[in-house]
Amino acid sequence: MFRWERSIPLRGSAAALCNNLSVLQLPARNLTYFGVVHGPSAQLLSAAPEGVPLAQRQLHAKEGAGVSPPLITQVHWCVLPFRVLLVLTSHRGIQMYESNGYTMVYWHALDSGDASPGTWSGRVLVFDIPAKGPNIVLSEELAGHQMPITDIATEPAQGQDCVADMVTADDSGLLCVWRSGPEFTLLTRIPGFGVPCPSVQLWQGIIAAGYGNGQVHLYEATTGNLHVQINAHARAICALDLASEVGKLLSAGEDTFVHIWKLSRNPESGYIEVEHCHGECVADTQLCGARFCDSSGNSFAVTGYDLAEIRRFSSV
Repeated sequence: MFRWERSIPLRGSAAALCNNLSVLQLPARNLTYFGVVHGPSAQLLSAAPEGVPLAQRQLHAKEGAGVSPPLITQVHWCVLPFRVLLVLTSHRGIQMYESNGYTMVYWHALDSGDASPGTWSGRVLVFDIPAKGPNIVLSEELAGHQMPITDIATEPAQGQDCVADMVTADDSGLLCVWRSGPEFTLLTRIPGFGVPCPSVQLWQGIIAAGYGNGQVHLYEATTGNLHVQINAHARAICALDLASEVGKLLSAGEDTFVHIWKLSRNPESGYIEVEHCHGECVADTQLCGARFCDSSGNSFAVTGYDLAEIRRFSSV
């Protein structure tokens, strides 16, 4: 069971974007960072474990070429083995900051000539990140998609060969499964079926994909085979997240519900299995973001359109 904890106030509503909540845990400092997109700005908040807000600031999208202010499409903390970067994406480009959001270390402008306004190429950009400093370099462009990218998920490869460690999703529902390295290798494509895939996660060789029809599909990453199909929500899924230590999957949908599922593998057959653990209704709220607040899945937070707060829940 989960209970509603103290909410964290926002300066304005979260934008109606899928995956519109990012969370970074800082156990050594007993802090949690939250990031939410609101139009041309991103709100960054730090909070104590009991939800007491300690600091709040805004980041704005770099304007680049153009007349109207660019809209931010996502804010996300990228946790690398040697560094944590805060990444903002907008219609004009990609901004990378140190984890606290105070120092911008890199700006990559998107060529407005690549596509007509509102249309995106489906390219995935790969950057080489140094252990410190601003010497970030665009190293590769992956061309597995023909439609706009909706989400990217990764997990450490742990030095194993032929292991899928990244999956990308697009507006057609197509998934591309990759192996990283000096050059990325496309391992398999998982075809779509007429609905977008707004959110995707990767855990121990299992791909969890959330679709616009409310279904969650669980695939074998190396083969692309479908193992489990869950009719999880009555409306489109807006966010998925994974608690990596325990294999708990969080799904949030436009039906106002958040569900928690336990993923595992059958020790004899190796097949993927799933168990429903919890369902929570966030009444009268169009959910747009949901994340676990710890790697053991004992707490989670959600954002909603026209909701000027981050709602937190913890297990009892």
